[in-house]
Amino acid sequence: MAMSVGGDKAAEKPMSDINTTPLVDVMLVLLIIFLIAIPVAIQAIKLKLPDVRYDPTTTKPENVSLSITTDKEGRCAVYWNLSRVTHEELLTKAVDKLTAEIKRQGGVGNPDLELPEAHIRGDVNVPYQCIGGAIYTMQMAGFAKVGFISEPPAGGSVQRL
Repeated sequence: MAMSVGGDKAAEKPMSDINTTPLVDVMLVLLIIFLIAIPVAIQAIKLKLPDVRYDPTTTKPENVSLSITTDKEGRCAVYWNLSRVTHEELLTKAVDKLTAEIKRQGGVGNPDLELPEAHIRGDVNVPYQCIGGAIYTMQMAGFAKVGFISEPPAGGSVQRL
């Protein structure tokens, strides 16, 4: 509070007005802090992230099942169903499988053509280069859908969204 000194007798009573200068200073500092902090907190790129769902896989006979692990020497081991294949054999088998499936369904001109999918089961301890090489090989062969098969956590129930 401030007091008025000097002057006439009517002005000798204390002034009861609040000094708002410190309040304005604090408010301006807070405003500046919020103006700086808000653009950092808000993401500039709009994204719609996918909803996670644990849907059971429907196994079709035309789908390809690949299992990827490492052998005793630490090299990549790729299995087509239950038989081990090299990357060259994987590419050849994948192209042959895709070609046979397209012919079986009536050719490329068929509007109801459903291409097979490649399902990859990768061991947890396998280096990514092994799994990435199999994905690349299957995409080179023409497989448009390459997915991963995983197991839900043990003891937990699967929650549907």
